[in-house]
Amino acid sequence: MLAVWVEQLLGFASGALKAIREDERYPTLMAWAREEGPKLTGDPALAQALAPELWSQTPLARLDFACEALARPGRNEPCWCDSGRKTKHCCGAVTLPGEVPGHLMWMLSLRDWKGETLKAALASGRAPAQALLEAGLIAAESGQRGRAQQILESLFETADWARLPEQAEPAFEILVDLYQERGFHRKREALLDAVLDRGPLFLRGVALERLCLLHLDNDDLDSARAAFVRAQQALPDSPTLAYIEAMLLLHEGHEEEARERSRFWFRRLSRQGDLDPDQLQFLADLADNPGATLAEQLLNAEEDLAEPLVAFQALLESLPTAPCLDLRVEEGQLAYHRSAREDTLYAAFRAVFPAEVENEAPLGFDADPWSAAGEWLPELCAHPEWLDSPAVMQSLSLAMTSRFGSLPWMAPSLFEPLAGRLERWLDQARQLGQASLTWEVADNAVLLRTGLALVVGMERGARQRSRRLAERLLELDDRDSLGLRELVLDQLLREGRDAEALALSESALSSPSEEEGLLGLLMGRVLALYRLERGDEAAEALREAHRHNSHAPALLCADNPRPAGSADSASAPGSRAEAWQYRTLMRDQWRTTPGALEWLAARLDA
Repeated sequence: MLAVWVEQLLGFASGALKAIREDERYPTLMAWAREEGPKLTGDPALAQALAPELWSQTPLARLDFACEALARPGRNEPCWCDSGRKTKHCCGAVTLPGEVPGHLMWMLSLRDWKGETLKAALASGRAPAQALLEAGLIAAESGQRGRAQQILESLFETADWARLPEQAEPAFEILVDLYQERGFHRKREALLDAVLDRGPLFLRGVALERLCLLHLDNDDLDSARAAFVRAQQALPDSPTLAYIEAMLLLHEGHEEEARERSRFWFRRLSRQGDLDPDQLQFLADLADNPGATLAEQLLNAEEDLAEPLVAFQALLESLPTAPCLDLRVEEGQLAYHRSAREDTLYAAFRAVFPAEVENEAPLGFDADPWSAAGEWLPELCAHPEWLDSPAVMQSLSLAMTSRFGSLPWMAPSLFEPLAGRLERWLDQARQLGQASLTWEVADNAVLLRTGLALVVGMERGARQRSRRLAERLLELDDRDSLGLRELVLDQLLREGRDAEALALSESALSSPSEEEGLLGLLMGRVLALYRLERGDEAAEALREAHRHNSHAPALLCADNPRPAGSADSASAPGSRAEAWQYRTLMRDQWRTTPGALEWLAARLDA
């Protein structure tokens, strides 16, 4: 019965609103209610009784969007429907089948208004929070992104955060997503900051999670750590903290510490006794195996792709050994040539895979491969022999890295099995002697690009495996066509292998390739020398790095500098954007090296 009433109420209210908008006068509504209303309610008395209730909550443009509420009459007073009868014998004798939400007409108005009228209504500040919430969600679900953003912004611009209903959480997440999709990055950051500063408790955990994910996606581990510390202070007993800290520690490469801290959170929060069974089970699973639990959660969140991705993981676990390739030495160079069988396998794969690898881009496609993943993932699972083709491996590695490469917990199940397959082919290449596998020869670029994608995909979740693969590729490709030396340098520094990092940086700087980030090599050498307590050499290396990019040392030392550029786009050598990228990727290593930032700051003041 309730569902019938809701449907009936919405139909009647929509018709009533259309009548009101003719001239925004009460008699017009009542004339409509008596003539047309019974067609929608099936009962003339119900239509007549419902109309005054809706009028009293309807915003009127002629009153600057205030409502012209009617005084509710007493039982023996004339009825407010203007029938001339006493209320007890008229609308007072009608029992409504259900509740009439007090924000209903505002919500319907926000759904209908357009342009300047909508803008003025939102600017009036009179719209109930629940009406803004529901109208914004409706607009978002119907694909009206600009309208949804406009309405939801008004919901969160209120100075009185206590007005926000608890159902505002999905609206907040939708607005953050809209800012991300539409490129309003400053608005996104301002909203997150506002919620963390003064938002209601139920939203702070969500804002913190989004802020940490934002920093982690940008490889800005230092900012992610700072956001987590801030959350601990604001929400010391939030279950969200367990989830976020596990993610952060895995991104930082501290797997065992992630497990220990997850166990701590499970013990602490389970004693409180206020978690629902699902939350408690999630924390228990997190304590047992943080990486696998986060991976499972991610797959379940993929909705339509969850089942194909699980099947793909199972396929990777049981893949047979990769067949040998047509690899040979030609004019002193290793050369891979695609076979007819491999071309046939790749053609079958491309019949369902919608994207072609861009030859001019190291890790790019000409289209989004995930738009049709519901088709090609099941087909790939049905035809595992496709993976015998390096061209298929190339496309698959690029696709997986583009979607899951920033998530360290996905490395064991998605990237390491693919890496094992590529490593067999690299073994075959090395068995042919010490010739180089360079990018320009034959079809070598397919193997090298696959290797780059897998190195990047494993960098966060399987760092040692990623570094070993990068070193093998460097051994085969002594020209470093992929610019891997900087990546290996960063990983050596993270592992505390400072002497090896220094040797690599000096070797790379003696003959840098065009693909390498010179600032990373220069500052990596500075950090390695500082850690090795070779202070004078470190100071001289810093002067050289400063000559290349004068912004880098100051940005490293600053606690909250203004961002410049992004971590995933190329930046001009010597620019502030280049320095920002280096800070984002490596400041956590400087911060956790005792005295390093203080030493750097002292050199700046000298």
